[in-house]
Amino acid sequence: MRSSYLQTSLAIVFLATGVAPLTAQETEKRPDRPKREDGPKGDEGKARPQFGGGRRGGPNRTPLQLVEKFDKDGDKRLNNEERRAAREFVKKERAEGGGRGFGPPGGPRGRESDEPPKPGPHVSPEGVPAHPKAALFDTSVLRTFFLEFENADWEKELADYYRTDVDVPAKLMVDGKRFADVGVHFRGSSSYFTVGEGWKRSLNLAFDHTDPKQRLQGRKTLELLNAHADPTFLRTILYSGIARRSIPTPEAGYAKVVINGESWGIYVSQEQVNKDFLSRWFGTKGGIRWRIPANPRGGRALAYLGEDVEEYKRTYRLQTKGGEKGWPDLVKLCRTLNETPPDKLEEALSPLLDIDRALWFLALDNVLINDDGYWIRSSDFNLYQDPKGRFHVFPHDMNETFRRPGGPGFGGGDRISGFELDPFFGAEDTDRKPLISRLLAVPSLKMRYVAHVRTIAEASLDWKKLAPSIEELQRVISDEVKADTRKLDDYEGFVNGAQGDPEGESSGRFRRSPSLKSFVEERRKYLLDHPALKKPAPRIVGVDHEPFQDAPGQPIDPKSFGKVPFRITAQVEGDLKPDQVFLYYANGRTQPFLRVEMKAGGAVPATTFLATIPPLSDAVRVRYYVEARSTSEGTTSFFPPQAEQETRSYRLKDD
Repeated sequence: MRSSYLQTSLAIVFLATGVAPLTAQETEKRPDRPKREDGPKGDEGKARPQFGGGRRGGPNRTPLQLVEKFDKDGDKRLNNEERRAAREFVKKERAEGGGRGFGPPGGPRGRESDEPPKPGPHVSPEGVPAHPKAALFDTSVLRTFFLEFENADWEKELADYYRTDVDVPAKLMVDGKRFADVGVHFRGSSSYFTVGEGWKRSLNLAFDHTDPKQRLQGRKTLELLNAHADPTFLRTILYSGIARRSIPTPEAGYAKVVINGESWGIYVSQEQVNKDFLSRWFGTKGGIRWRIPANPRGGRALAYLGEDVEEYKRTYRLQTKGGEKGWPDLVKLCRTLNETPPDKLEEALSPLLDIDRALWFLALDNVLINDDGYWIRSSDFNLYQDPKGRFHVFPHDMNETFRRPGGPGFGGGDRISGFELDPFFGAEDTDRKPLISRLLAVPSLKMRYVAHVRTIAEASLDWKKLAPSIEELQRVISDEVKADTRKLDDYEGFVNGAQGDPEGESSGRFRRSPSLKSFVEERRKYLLDHPALKKPAPRIVGVDHEPFQDAPGQPIDPKSFGKVPFRITAQVEGDLKPDQVFLYYANGRTQPFLRVEMKAGGAVPATTFLATIPPLSDAVRVRYYVEARSTSEGTTSFFPPQAEQETRSYRLKDD
């Protein structure tokens, strides 16, 4: 029998929303407390859209700070005795306030059932395989997390502290290694409010709760997600894997969670966006981060709101200590994006924004239909300014993907059949979706965006390639999902949700989830049949590089590579000849790309284009890629297709 969640109106989410997470500014009022790098409590960001004032209670309200009030021993966290006093305070305030300002202990039961969830089987560490050499998000293994809370009513305690600054300590064992006093809190918005007590709710683990140096494989925080509205446990993992080929994206894998000796079943583990994340993607822990929380009513993220930074603080949540200095730069970014004429926008915006990654971000959101994405609500993403001043956008939540377009913020007048979300949806909404509308108003950027959409549809929406991977992912967790007594969907939804009933399982609180097979096949067909994607584009068949020398054939000492230019050769074939061919090159992994036009140097049928990269004596590795444009067709192509994330390169020095 199929199961479905109780149909919960969106009003419940708004009325039940508790206090907003602790902002970075308020966290830093207690500088001697170990700094949490994962941002404020409830870093999922779904409880603070731009509407609302600063009062306690509601989606965009001041968070409830309990640690400072009840921390009697001055260690900047609450022990068991201090937490008891804080809980009594919370319960009293919640009762007197009718639940406003704190959030409820949880919403309706997780599934339509007359029976409460059954306890899971007892599990001991001795009977569980350890994987100490496997990467934290290696999806070929199932890693077990053993959590031990000191209080038997740990679930009620976590609910009482939902959306406060209190982490509940727990002992943790993973792969035979013990971690002392890991901080735990419930995370999520709709994935929390519509899931009642006893059912699986998402957790956030802070390994640095008492020891600032404590890590799990280099991570100081970790999210354990309940796969809300996803009976397959696949959507976050699939989106992460596809998106990481193009833009910075949190990694994801699987975890089995055992709490006080009882199995709570399968969770999706997800990397937290923090300084460690920045270091892996940008080579630095510096810079300034913001979260743009989900706004179910529709936001205006990256709209120009004037010069008063206070107007922006309604929409953007600062995550970085000392990041106040970044607000004027954010205002400048928004002003430049919104007020620069299209014919001058690319030149003016390039120093301020990683435009190519922004276009990949928008393309992924659309192609994989992220119903929490910018295309629908212009919210729920990360914004980062690197130390050199350039901004980068990348995703946050990834579970509301691979589905029909819809949900809060979609708009009652927008009726779309099946998976036929136009790749240019939102391009006319200059008021609410400036990142889409303004970038796609520039012809060269629109061509680049279309090329990215085509690449994702061709390379990632191919069921023949995806099916074996999906089958292997489900094989790893199938037995555990079947035995999971706390999961939010029946096992039938797990099995059929991948390639079963095209109509999908009734797994969402607002709508049905399609099978992944039906989504992939139908979405791919629609996009590749779209007129904009069917236009012919120049075809680059090969790119190569070599040291440029006046006397060809003479050997060059590799140690002198940094002192000589390199010649880049691109081969373009096909009936459609490019009107322009460009070479892009960058000094290292994190530097912005420079562009030079390539000159024709060959003949039909293979046309050769040439350009030279000047000597870069301070470089270690030079990255480059090629673009071929047809202005007559309004199309372009890249080599490699996944550029700028995947490129060709040559090494000048040892890495």
